[in-house]
Amino acid sequence: MKILKIAVFPLIVMVSISCEKSWETTVASPNGSNRLYFEINEKRIPTYWVVHSTDTIISASALGFDFKDQTPLKSGLEIIGTNTQTVDETWEMPWGEQREVRNHYNALVVQLQEKMAPKRKINIHFKAYDDGVAFRYEFLEQQGVDSVIIMDEHTEFQLTGDHTAWWIPGDWDIYEHLYNTTKISEINATAKRDHPNLAATYIPENAVNTPVTLRTDEGLHLSFHEANLTDYAGMTLKVDTKNLKLTSELVGSDRSGYKVKRTLPFSTPWRTVQISDNAAGLIDSKLIVNLNEPNQLGDVSWFQPKKYMGIWWEMHVEKGTWDYGMEMDENGVWQDTGKAHGKHSATTENTKRYIDFAAANNIEGLLVEGWNTGWERWIGFEDREGVFDFVTPYPDYDIAELAVYGKEKGVEIIMHHETSAAPRTYEQQLDTAFQLMKDLGMHSVKTGYVGQLIPKGEYHHGQWMVNHYRKVLETAAKYQVAINAHEPIKATGLRRTFPNAIAREGLRGQEFNAWATDGGNPPEHLPIVAFTRMLAGPIDFTPGVFDIGLPTKPNNQINTTLAQQLALYVVIYSPIQMACDLPESYEGQPAFQFIRDVGVDWEQTRVLHGEVGDFVTIAREERDTGNWFLGAITDENTREITIDFDFLEEGKTYKALIYRDADDAHYRDNPEAVVIENRDITVDVTKTFTLAPGGGLAISLLLE
Repeated sequence: MKILKIAVFPLIVMVSISCEKSWETTVASPNGSNRLYFEINEKRIPTYWVVHSTDTIISASALGFDFKDQTPLKSGLEIIGTNTQTVDETWEMPWGEQREVRNHYNALVVQLQEKMAPKRKINIHFKAYDDGVAFRYEFLEQQGVDSVIIMDEHTEFQLTGDHTAWWIPGDWDIYEHLYNTTKISEINATAKRDHPNLAATYIPENAVNTPVTLRTDEGLHLSFHEANLTDYAGMTLKVDTKNLKLTSELVGSDRSGYKVKRTLPFSTPWRTVQISDNAAGLIDSKLIVNLNEPNQLGDVSWFQPKKYMGIWWEMHVEKGTWDYGMEMDENGVWQDTGKAHGKHSATTENTKRYIDFAAANNIEGLLVEGWNTGWERWIGFEDREGVFDFVTPYPDYDIAELAVYGKEKGVEIIMHHETSAAPRTYEQQLDTAFQLMKDLGMHSVKTGYVGQLIPKGEYHHGQWMVNHYRKVLETAAKYQVAINAHEPIKATGLRRTFPNAIAREGLRGQEFNAWATDGGNPPEHLPIVAFTRMLAGPIDFTPGVFDIGLPTKPNNQINTTLAQQLALYVVIYSPIQMACDLPESYEGQPAFQFIRDVGVDWEQTRVLHGEVGDFVTIAREERDTGNWFLGAITDENTREITIDFDFLEEGKTYKALIYRDADDAHYRDNPEAVVIENRDITVDVTKTFTLAPGGGLAISLLLE
């Protein structure tokens, strides 16, 4: 076999050519730790495989597509050219886990063409990073064809062992599932179809949603996801439990009967594999954001990261309601009475109470849910088109007065738009609703999509809704509005391109602890989330419950200690962090000082240690102040962790406020037992702490 070496400094690509057998090319990451190989094999099928260090972590895996009204594109291909590139750049996050991000990779573009008519061409773009690999397909123009309809994408990930997996089912409508921990061979997603706590769910086959995180027997950690999801269907991964193989399964549409329709030319999202020798490295990875285009919005200083409170939790603990005039009749059916029942939470008076508390406690935002008309008919009704009005408040809510009142107090009201999964109604009002926000000086909105989608036959994660979420994001940017999306499509790094995409839910959040019938989120939930869902992007988890026993909900409680609720402000990243409990729950509580102090925008982040589903410790330096904040959380097991404070600046002394679990703390029996200690800490200090079951540790390190 003849070997042709093509050198493009500092990248070396090797292509082997044989008229009888196969064509092979490869690209390695800058430090050589990850190498991606591509081959047209003897059957002219495009395949790739991935090697980390000396170990094959993805063995030969096929690539291909099925189309409507065209023959499949899976075989009969040949390489007609390759291009290579090395990129090493640094870009700045306008807000984020760190200020500067290095984007360093080697790239290979393989140009393919069918040997037989119609001789279609397709390019595959590969990128090799030190923290993982990625590839995507580029569909080129075809003579006489202006678009393609994709029925299926066949991207394979052939695993090389029966790895441990942390997964949620490949639900086409919702990500609000508890994570499962099993071997690949034991994944059974269809067994999760019965969900009494979910408003919408559809799991058509044994597939998992991404990010899905795996650990090999040797301790290597992998996370499979996608980046830059644009005008395409979301990808789930179908699981072959016998052959230990994952295959892309796009979210479809019952209405259209296909997965994706695109005008030529276009590129698919990136298929990504983050690779780390330890769990902490997955959180450190910036692969997903690096695979997105640079900021298209320019200056977004009109959005400032902040902590916020909300007229929200009181409805979940049944101290108030979203609606203005609903009553249950003698048959147990909710009726719109047309008059106030006196339990409405979003009133002018109550909102001012929250604003006053926020202003006194270094909290700069207030989310108000239930302010606008429509809540009487938003759930349980099949025809929800036109129900919500996104500019008309209830009679007891003076939106203009409150916007002024909040501004005078230094508290910006965060708008809330619940669409009730009727996105066409929302699209009709987008410009009007965002103009109102701009006029009132409101720069962020929480959107919601609870329920089964209208139009019927579409799903939250299909191409139609992917485009809707993007339309909302782009329209909002014109009015200087940032989006915190709930019931969203997954995060895929688009916050780099559109930094008004500030956060999203996309997981089983805090509210499940208040009303779910299955006991709420177990203690292992968040130590899993940190290594799975959080790899996709910022999370609006809404931490900060102090009244952990939930006295108004005798069958529910928060399955963490108070110290863990504090630690979540550091561990679970978001540029907007909610103090979700009621003002009266915080009054007189010394531990509330941590929420007053903790930052939300970071100069740098250090993942100190952790294991998926067990524990994690993260330290973050606040931008512009030099203060550090540390958070550690554990699962249901008590745990000792040792903190080496060598991340601090040499020659400086930090005043540490340590919030730790009391010796007798326990998430179930004594969750609110917390000890607060003061001490000076310098770079040479090492200290061991004990985390209670379901517990945590939060430390403020303030420069003196």
